[in-house]
Amino acid sequence: MRDTLRQSMALFHTWSGLLLGWLLFAMFATGTAAYFQDEITRWMQPEVAGDANPALAAQGAVRFLNTVAPDGQSWYITLPNSRSATTQVYWQPSASKPAPRGETSAVLDRDGNRITTRETRGGFFLYRFHFDLHYMPVLWARYLVGIAAMFMLVAIISGVITHKKIFADFFMLRFGKGQRSWLDAHNVTAVLALPFHLMITFTGLVTLASMYMPWGIAANYAAPTAFYEAVFGRAVAAEPTGKRVPLADLGPLVSAASNRWNGQRVGYISIANPNDAAARIDMTRSPEASFGARGETASFDGATGRLIGAHDANGAALATESVMIGLHTGRFAKWGLRWLYFLSGLGGTIMVGSGLVLWTVKRRARLPDPSRPHLGFRMVERLNIAAIAGLATGIAVYFLANRLLPLDMASRAEREIDSLFLAWLGIGLWGMIRPARRAWTETLAIAGACFAAVPVINALTTSRGLLPSLLAGDWTFVAFDLVMLVLAAGFAMAAVRSAKVRTKANAGQGSRTRRAAQKVTSA
Repeated sequence: MRDTLRQSMALFHTWSGLLLGWLLFAMFATGTAAYFQDEITRWMQPEVAGDANPALAAQGAVRFLNTVAPDGQSWYITLPNSRSATTQVYWQPSASKPAPRGETSAVLDRDGNRITTRETRGGFFLYRFHFDLHYMPVLWARYLVGIAAMFMLVAIISGVITHKKIFADFFMLRFGKGQRSWLDAHNVTAVLALPFHLMITFTGLVTLASMYMPWGIAANYAAPTAFYEAVFGRAVAAEPTGKRVPLADLGPLVSAASNRWNGQRVGYISIANPNDAAARIDMTRSPEASFGARGETASFDGATGRLIGAHDANGAALATESVMIGLHTGRFAKWGLRWLYFLSGLGGTIMVGSGLVLWTVKRRARLPDPSRPHLGFRMVERLNIAAIAGLATGIAVYFLANRLLPLDMASRAEREIDSLFLAWLGIGLWGMIRPARRAWTETLAIAGACFAAVPVINALTTSRGLLPSLLAGDWTFVAFDLVMLVLAAGFAMAAVRSAKVRTKANAGQGSRTRRAAQKVTSA
């Protein structure tokens, strides 16, 4: 019975991991990068430097918004935190004065002045791609991501059941052993961060649970807005009165909200009906201040600054969901724990990638003629090249495009993103037309070269290269360039190893051909 169960789980593990493995690889890779999304954004905006005080930044943001959108329907302010030095503002213009698309947001410095910086979506794009994908409707993308996450959860559980010596396998990492080496790499990266993989997959499903299972909300609330008001304290703003009243000073209100939360920072400010008698100011605690992602809110009367409401994450269900989302996003993590998140996510990326390669390595030996595989095998092999080497190259090109594209290019942020997908597509097509073993070597080498080029191009195009950043103690830029070099070295080593395997395989095939010819001759 145990053997039957284990065999069934092995089959389940293999196919649940393969069918959506390429998407899972992209989700793991971009999700891992997202743990440093603020730092990536800072690197991709080298014009920004220094730190900012949240209370002063809020006052500066209001001064700016009063200049560009004094009659706006609503204002949104994202305050600086320990990892970000800028203030981001968004506004919804009045119906009588619509603004062109893309002209309703700005990045400000500590004093509320618009920063002249290159247009980019920075690390935020990698974070959003992790669960929203791109070039497709968000709703479809999130359902597809949810299906992939469920497959991942099934693959993890079935993998635990399948492996008889799961902890013994953790200590076995043999190099140069072909299929055995790929299996060791898969096992070690899976077991090393097994609790993390279980946590990140399950909590990922929880983050979008209300979308995947909306029936409870629909059965108990007349409209989704009623649910959000009851659970999160987000009341619908009143209609504007048309009576113009100056907005209360935000500096003292930010300090008051922070004091209510034992000194924890304010992260976001939403202002409905600014400069109107019916103005309402909602402040939300920064997610970096606690495990819980559902930050407490404090609401103030926009005209008088009087506290009119507050909401905390009370109740077992809400508190549990808040902590699960917080664990998934890791925004609360300080530097040490953040690096542990990153390394665990990198291990998960390697686990998925090695599992995809292992599928082809195991089955190649079983083919009647390994040099002439069937169509299904060739498709999986080429998709592996596109998913692993292609995405890696695309991310490196995304960073390179940030430095190389003209600063005044129209829709520059979108062109950066397009460059990622064009590079990804190019590697995929290259893998299609080249022999598989050669394609692995060539595409891995290209990925390594692109990552190695990032610090070089950064040093040539900005004043914040590796050496100047070291001398200035600018550790965000130093760490970014070093990570790029480590990734370049990793892909270069993989390319060299792939070339050696190809040479060995060609030599073995040549020996078999000669033996077959000798048998024919002797006969």
